[in-house]
Amino acid sequence: MSLLELREVTGGYGPITVLHGLSIAVEEGEVGVVLGANGAGKTTTLRAICGMLGKVGGSVFFDDTDITKASTQSIAKAGIAHVPQGRGTFTDLTVEENLRIGAINRRDAGVAADIDQWYSVFPRLAERRKQMAGSMSGGEQQMLAIARALMSRPRLLLLDEPSLGLAPLITREVFEHLGAINRETGLAMLVVEQNATIALGIAHRGYVLETGSIVAAGDAQTLVADEGVRKAYLGF
Repeated sequence: MSLLELREVTGGYGPITVLHGLSIAVEEGEVGVVLGANGAGKTTTLRAICGMLGKVGGSVFFDDTDITKASTQSIAKAGIAHVPQGRGTFTDLTVEENLRIGAINRRDAGVAADIDQWYSVFPRLAERRKQMAGSMSGGEQQMLAIARALMSRPRLLLLDEPSLGLAPLITREVFEHLGAINRETGLAMLVVEQNATIALGIAHRGYVLETGSIVAAGDAQTLVADEGVRKAYLGF
């Protein structure tokens, strides 16, 4: 079984069904991307994984365990970290305080060493360790949100539109960091993103959503090479 597996997942908000039978898998060490326009159901997909929807049909498995009805807190403790859309940094806390919050459920002695590790990966955070997060640029806050999620030592990192609101150069830098983290640590990731070109550049496999249904899926190189998929769904 895959590290993460969604089997015919449905879900939505109140009487409105947004997801229509999604089947998605992410293997150990793999980067998966879910692509689609606004309103396609990308954020709702991550919410279904994290136990943030009121009712989910089908099944969500993580590391051979059915987490479909598990609480958000227990899912996080199981090893899934979520970087939400809009970053969700604690703006009135410093960079370092944000990172320590990311390790709130840990009881080991390695927190300080991990902070130093992510400072080395994101040098701008090290330069601003005593700065209030809310006073940083959008790109710096996105890097902080990623580093804070990594402080929990997850086995799977979920990222919701990491390029949102960022300039192209900063977007490229963020995705370069994500690709390097995956290559160097083997951390599995599931990224939902509108920017298909840059997301597929770090991905092993991809899924294209349209109005809550998967309309194309395959390894990243196959999706990029499929002219019909590119023109119809990926915009390039």
